[in-house]
Amino acid sequence: MTAAIAADLAPNHSTERAKVSTMLTPNFYRTDYAAIDAFDVEPIRAEWNALMKEFSDDKNGDHFDRDEGFGREVTELPPALKEEFIEFLISSCTSEFSGCVLYAELKRRAKNPDMADLFGYMARDESRHANFINQSLKDFGLGVDLGFLKQAKKYKYFAPKFIMYATYLSEKIGYARYITIHRELERHPERRFHPIFKWFEQWCNDEYRHGEAFALMMSAKPELLQGRNKLWIRFFLLAVYATMFVRDHTRPELHKAFGLDPTEYDFQVFRITSECTKQIFPFTLDIDHPAFRAGLERLCRLQTAVDAAKAEGGVMGMVKRAGCAVAAVATFAGLYMLPVVRHAKLPQVRMQAVW
Repeated sequence: MTAAIAADLAPNHSTERAKVSTMLTPNFYRTDYAAIDAFDVEPIRAEWNALMKEFSDDKNGDHFDRDEGFGREVTELPPALKEEFIEFLISSCTSEFSGCVLYAELKRRAKNPDMADLFGYMARDESRHANFINQSLKDFGLGVDLGFLKQAKKYKYFAPKFIMYATYLSEKIGYARYITIHRELERHPERRFHPIFKWFEQWCNDEYRHGEAFALMMSAKPELLQGRNKLWIRFFLLAVYATMFVRDHTRPELHKAFGLDPTEYDFQVFRITSECTKQIFPFTLDIDHPAFRAGLERLCRLQTAVDAAKAEGGVMGMVKRAGCAVAAVATFAGLYMLPVVRHAKLPQVRMQAVW
């Protein structure tokens, strides 16, 4: 292979960034596809059929088409904001494409017509989202090679119940994040520094609908919400919230441009997500407990220390990183032990998006 051909086949910088897997970056997943395909939705057939009708109607079918003025609205951004915004786009594109890859594989392997329908619709939606974001990256000359990413990204195996918890929360917190940004920019359109934000409302409604599907699936298999599985629910709630909090505090310029304080923004997202998850989970995290915010802030400081230790390098850098890792685990364990807020089971699973 000549050097010229090798250079042509090499992934670009954005793709390399998307390929990296850390605690703070989106991951790709494998699972027991047959076990998920075996889900029986007969106990919630009426709600299921209504949801499938919404997917089939595809009211967002033409939403992810850029209008003629889109490119002309893209303006030059200050360097620090541009860097954080591009990182936000790469992370968002990777996350959406991760869902697309998982759902498409579930669709491909499905023998159960209910699961085939669901995951076909969801893969369709996530593909639109990923490609729409990628077009904005291409405006900067930084598009992600999604075909290469699918082959090169490391995949993590998650048991089916973990897929249920993690993807349900990912879809619901995705809704909460997008709708919170949308509402802020709706009040202050002068802060809409890029046209992609005009698409956030309908976009987040797709995320909400995907979460509804997983809520229905879990309700059809109630053992996922009982016994020792409650410990896993608590773990995934905390892991998703903590990861978001730490990651968002690495983007100060982005939140400043939105006119949002990252801490207050995150807690608003937590509140919306907690209200959403009442539809299926038997409890929510006590996000108003003083120790909850203090623990998340400590995790942020530890992440900053880890980044400094990486930059330092050498033996001392490795020692410092190890110390931070131990402290982070201890902090996470302390947050895990905080009391939760229990609530009564709601009369029906599905909820309307009212935020």
